[in-house]
Amino acid sequence: MITQGNINFFVNWGKERLDEMEATLTSLEASAAEMQSDVREKAAKVLADLGKQRDAFRETLKKQSQAGEAAWGEAKTKMDADWRVFEAEAGKYLESFGKQLEQQQATFKLQADAQLKAWREIADRLGGDAEKFASERRADIDVALKRMSADAAEAEKKLEKLKQAGTHSWSALMTALTETRHAFDRANEAAREAFKRAA
Repeated sequence: MITQGNINFFVNWGKERLDEMEATLTSLEASAAEMQSDVREKAAKVLADLGKQRDAFRETLKKQSQAGEAAWGEAKTKMDADWRVFEAEAGKYLESFGKQLEQQQATFKLQADAQLKAWREIADRLGGDAEKFASERRADIDVALKRMSADAAEAEKKLEKLKQAGTHSWSALMTALTETRHAFDRANEAAREAFKRAA
């Protein structure tokens, strides 16, 4: 039986992506104000398109937050494709309009901070949810939550190191975010499975 708690694992996945979209747009919009007027108009159009993609992602996440697991499977596939399009378009934007290393670093920092914040919030919320289970049914959950916390700490170290170095290429920064995002997904899925076994 699927409970609202299990469905939240899918929402966790979507919220983490949405938080990164928000961080990306915040960074890109801040730098657009400093551009020359002829370039600023082109950049504004691309930013508007990115904003529409983010809004559509947010709307899908909102609609799906009450859906069952089967519906989430289909929606997640589409949302994952939408996320990859957003990520690719943001990368093209930075290549076209944000060639300065500082802009790339600022965007990376905001994305990394958004990702780490999502890890912490979700781990805290799951820890609270785990308290509702009887102690004999919590062993798997506790293991999964400890693993999630350890993975989050490792991801934080990796991202902090990259943020402080400040000299990595955009592709190297995006590779690091992708790796930590996949670690988040694995930890989220492991916690989901642990909660299902304990239910």
